[in-house]
Amino acid sequence: MNTEKSRTAGWRRITGACLALALGASLAACAPAGQARVKLDFFQFKPEAVAEFKALVAEFEAQNPDIDVVINAVPDPDTAIRTLLVKGKTPDVLTLNGNGNFADLASSCVFADLSGFPSASRVKPEVQEILNSLGTCHGSETNGLPFANNASAILYNPDIFAKYNVKVPRTWDELIAAAETFKANGVAPFYMTLKDAWTVLPAYVNLAGNLKPAGFFEDIRAASWTPQTGTHGFAKEGTEAAEKLKQLFGYRQPGADSAGYSDGNAAFAAGKSAMYLQGSFAIPAIRAANPDARIASFPYPTTNNPAETTLITGVDVTLAMGRETKHPKEAAAFIEFLMRNEAMKAYAKAQSAIVPLDDAGPMADPALSGVQDVFDEGRLIGYFDHQIPTSIPFTAMLQQFMLDGDTAAFLHRADNEFAKAAARTSTKKGE
Repeated sequence: MNTEKSRTAGWRRITGACLALALGASLAACAPAGQARVKLDFFQFKPEAVAEFKALVAEFEAQNPDIDVVINAVPDPDTAIRTLLVKGKTPDVLTLNGNGNFADLASSCVFADLSGFPSASRVKPEVQEILNSLGTCHGSETNGLPFANNASAILYNPDIFAKYNVKVPRTWDELIAAAETFKANGVAPFYMTLKDAWTVLPAYVNLAGNLKPAGFFEDIRAASWTPQTGTHGFAKEGTEAAEKLKQLFGYRQPGADSAGYSDGNAAFAAGKSAMYLQGSFAIPAIRAANPDARIASFPYPTTNNPAETTLITGVDVTLAMGRETKHPKEAAAFIEFLMRNEAMKAYAKAQSAIVPLDDAGPMADPALSGVQDVFDEGRLIGYFDHQIPTSIPFTAMLQQFMLDGDTAAFLHRADNEFAKAAARTSTKKGE
């Protein structure tokens, strides 16, 4: 018998039998009298969300007194989960960031196929595709369910916009015109934070993500790809995104080179710039600096055609289940509990996240209402950097580019780094 097919059939039986009770009935009702409490190992990667998950676990345990959910929150989740997997100790239920690291783990088939779960049918298809396209077991399973999404949009201060009669930009030219208006009136258009290399990424992933041609990453991530033989490449097709990024950072305030992310959050919270090139992930930190901070958002208008505007979004929190869990019914019930609209909305409100369900309704955080229409319409693409191998120091390359402004050098190095990654892939396959 094919072991993998047998396991898959097993998961289907689980979802068809006892998962129904996760939609309303208590799982405890299915447990034999006198049975000891089942312990679920819950790996929780997000330190800033400890309180929210503790509350959800307490609610689940109250409804299911025969289940004890043990939260495992660690300071370095990427290292911790790989260590657990090496030791053969895959947690029963996990939250992980839906990025390339998650995709690598999913592709190694350590997580169960969740495509048959009732909640899977409620996930916005475009969001699930963003997650699945990064990598799954056999390239055909659904190894994670999106629990919370973020939005890489432009944050802005609506009071400053109103004071200078600036409308929310819907095209690239309107964005630059808005920046010029603020600059002419002595207002910093953006607050830039070049001390922390990664803070250049949000703007670049929007520009590059929207402007790259179809099939870009499929080509340059292929084994043996080279800039000379490949159909696509940074030098061939990355100039517009790079030049527009340089144009945006040309508006940086004095001292931007030594300003870090925390400085940017505090400055924007204090109204020191009209816009901020960070996404929804920055909102909690901005409010921590100033609970009364005025925050609104709009999608990056990377071209002059509003119909082409998309929202860069990633699965900030993915729910997964260990493929070899000894408690599949209980683990599945816990996942279904977390995937309820009420639970997801409560989390999204606390963390300024987006509920990735078709029936989610209005954004939980009013600051994100400016991206509602684009999200609802499914005009979504994933993060450009999630497709970049971890061996490539891309954030440092972007930081250097913003410091020296050498477009050709940046694009050449990007091509060279991908060529080296492709060569390593080719060598590994040939071993």
